Amino acid sequence: MNPATQSWRTERDSLGTCLVPAQAYYGISTQRAKDNFPVSGRSIGSQRNLIWAFGAIKRAAARANALQGLIGEGKVDAIEQAASEVMNGQLDEHFVVDRIQGGAGTSTNMNVNEVIANRALEIMGFGKGEYSRLDPIDDVNRSQSTNDTYPTAAKLALHVELVELCREHQLLEQSFRAKSGDFDGILKVGRTQLQDAVPMTLGQEFGAFADTIAEDRQRMLELLVHLREINLGATAIGTGITATGGYRHEAVKQLALLTGIEVVSAENLVEATSDTGVFMLVSGVVKRAAIKLSKICNDLRLLSSGPQSGFNEIKLPAVQAGSSIMPGKVNPVIPEMVNQVAFRIAGADTTVTMAAEAGQLQLNAFEPVMVDALMESIQWLGSACRLLRQRCVEGIEANEALLARRMDESLSVVTALTPLLGYSVSASLAKEALAEGKNLMRLIADRKLLDPEELEQALNPDRLTGSGSRGTLENPAPANHY
Repeated sequence: MNPATQSWRTERDSLGTCLVPAQAYYGISTQRAKDNFPVSGRSIGSQRNLIWAFGAIKRAAARANALQGLIGEGKVDAIEQAASEVMNGQLDEHFVVDRIQGGAGTSTNMNVNEVIANRALEIMGFGKGEYSRLDPIDDVNRSQSTNDTYPTAAKLALHVELVELCREHQLLEQSFRAKSGDFDGILKVGRTQLQDAVPMTLGQEFGAFADTIAEDRQRMLELLVHLREINLGATAIGTGITATGGYRHEAVKQLALLTGIEVVSAENLVEATSDTGVFMLVSGVVKRAAIKLSKICNDLRLLSSGPQSGFNEIKLPAVQAGSSIMPGKVNPVIPEMVNQVAFRIAGADTTVTMAAEAGQLQLNAFEPVMVDALMESIQWLGSACRLLRQRCVEGIEANEALLARRMDESLSVVTALTPLLGYSVSASLAKEALAEGKNLMRLIADRKLLDPEELEQALNPDRLTGSGSRGTLENPAPANHY
């Protein structure tokens, strides 16, 4: 709407008066924050799970306050209906405060309080801003503080985001495991420090990718129990000031019922209000998963390099032309995307670390940037997992002819002969074969170092790769614990 034709209402706070758009559900505190923090251009309304969590908290608080006799039935019903609409995403456009804000999240909490209050007033048949009928602070924020609602909402939102990430992570693991089955029995040369090492199968290589991802998912699932410990009822610093004796227990109980997440109250609310260690823990584990996935993508890029002058052991799906100057060139753009997501997540982890360190005394003022960094990291990693699975891993093919030819020419099998020939003899044979371009098997046969049966047994593919006794296809992945 054109500001010149915009209609306004006047609201008042302890600083004076301020004009608020007449049709907005938010109020003066939100308007001041909107003016003060035009930083990222991304509003809290785009953090869907955070807004959902705040709606649930306000509903739970209203119920708890009603049971304590602190809010009348008419107000409670209206607050609950408005908060339910917040949970369902019906009012997201009215959450306009920038994600990055001073005040430890107070602007976010007040944006929620004001939207729920004004929508509740409308439900009750009153006009927006008629706070003598129902007040954002005295009613919607009753028995609460930003310092207990914001971290509680953050933990609930991160809990939901992590569960969604783990689902994508599991689908990616399953895709790698399916490829492991497809590539079972395809022999290739394993490498250490980019030098030929010993034989393995391509299936073993992809099975290792699958198990790496499964192990990281298990670490992420272990975070959920820490996110379920909340400080709701702590109010300002953990002493519970302004909240009645039974409020804390009832609010936590109602929040669990509303969200389906088995939240529990922290034992020491002062500690829980000031300590942001859980955010560092989440950030570190998410970074670990991202970096290890990036390493896998480095391997995919290297294994698919070429096609004529590189490894060319696997073929990645061609999803787009790779060059504006070189005809026919195709690049590993999906793994490259995952690499860049990992770089960004590593930077976000530094942000969370610095913000956690900067907390002072009974409160950390920098939770908004932690939440922004964490939610972005989790969402980006989930998208990266999905795209890597759909647009890369599911379409990977093995270059079987090239792998077979390289195995025939490879000296990597010499390690399997050291128990029979000794290290020195084996090393001498490998050196001679490499220097003079001779066939290793022919050298052994010509010198009658082993009889044919011994040689055949030593070079049995199962024995070479250990797949006969230590297969990787049994799927040792941990069970789901969503």
